[in-house]
Amino acid sequence: MIGLGYTLPALLSVCAVLVWECAYLRTGLLTRPDYWLSVAIVLAFQVPVDGWLTKLHAPIVVYSPEHISGLRFPWWDIPVEDFLHGYALITAVLLLWEHLRRREGEVVP
Repeated sequence: MIGLGYTLPALLSVCAVLVWECAYLRTGLLTRPDYWLSVAIVLAFQVPVDGWLTKLHAPIVVYSPEHISGLRFPWWDIPVEDFLHGYALITAVLLLWEHLRRREGEVVP
């Protein structure tokens, strides 16, 4: 059952958010530089915090090996699934924010 416990839901969450944007919301947010700047800012905070929590030599959070892919990002050995899950969460919030802003009739740049 390698990866089914955390990897599959992480991948599905990214796919669900992207389908939500492409099929329903259509905000165009994913093509804007300010969106990608926001993602970079989130990563700038996620990497040190997540790295500290999941480092292999003294982890605070331990994932069951049979529930993750085993792929880890080079900095502090962060599981790839953590990045996928974080990306889906941040993107979903920003898409909803943008959608509600447009629905309320705010001026869109």
